[in-house]
Amino acid sequence: MVATKPNASTPITGKMSPRVWFYSILLTLQYGAQPLISKRFTRREVIVTTSVLICEIAKVVCAIILMAKDGSIKRLAKEWTLMRSLTASGLPAAIYALQNSLLQISYRNLDSLTFSMLNQTKIIFTALFTYIILRQRQSIQQIGALFLLIMAAVLLSIGEGSSKASSTDDPEQILFYGIVPVLVASVLSGLASALCQWASQVKKHSSYLMTVEMSIVGSLCLLASTSNSPDGEAIRRHGFFYGWTPLTLIPVVANAVGGILVGLVTSLAGGVRKGFVIVSALLVTAMLQFLFEGKPPSVYCLVALPLVISSISIYQKYPYKVKKKEA
Repeated sequence: MVATKPNASTPITGKMSPRVWFYSILLTLQYGAQPLISKRFTRREVIVTTSVLICEIAKVVCAIILMAKDGSIKRLAKEWTLMRSLTASGLPAAIYALQNSLLQISYRNLDSLTFSMLNQTKIIFTALFTYIILRQRQSIQQIGALFLLIMAAVLLSIGEGSSKASSTDDPEQILFYGIVPVLVASVLSGLASALCQWASQVKKHSSYLMTVEMSIVGSLCLLASTSNSPDGEAIRRHGFFYGWTPLTLIPVVANAVGGILVGLVTSLAGGVRKGFVIVSALLVTAMLQFLFEGKPPSVYCLVALPLVISSISIYQKYPYKVKKKEA
């Protein structure tokens, strides 16, 4: 989600407070464990649309609780307009709804470490769309980091297409229901992130309010799509909660809380430290996959992992600096 404005008492460049450390650790664990949690607690019979809709409801609840806690509900109620809401949140909401559905499909057809690393390609498309929409340039080091990330994605695509480390032995299913969905979701994530950043920085839209608006609009889009989609037919035939168990709520709630934590870490610690969280999450994923699934990383993963870690670290560490004459 889009970050709120940094707290003046917690400067981004200063030492992280215990509260920021706590949020960062929670986000690292959530990022790293989410693929394994989803695979372990979401049965293959669960209809993707239903899990996405319940996740959006959980996000709304979390955002409203936080808004009530910081006392911003009354102020936002006076300032809110439908046109401003649709302008800031409508398109990103529809994009994120489609992205979440694609990620749910990919979760089930890729091993957890490969999914996590491929999912990091969204930074490439975020950089591209922020340049197109907000004219934010990249440094030479950042451009090099993006090429490293592309190389890692290619290695993983080749490795997954020929390996049996995933949940299926069918190479075509791995490609079209694992690799392709997560890469398309990364493109959509980059576009939606740039649009959200535009709404936050240019339109000065509250991040918590945007969370509520985007979840509602995204849910309405999903509900509309069920009229003639396979998921809609499955819901009408088997019921909304077909395949669900009480444990299915664990990955749903974890994903919703993760969306809130992204905003908190970004606003309190800044993008550089968020990059370290993402890198740490990759290591958490690898460790958990080995511990709980008994699957050591493939050779392609071992080659791609340092490329992903290096690219994300370089990208966060060397931001573009505006020259004096440009300023």
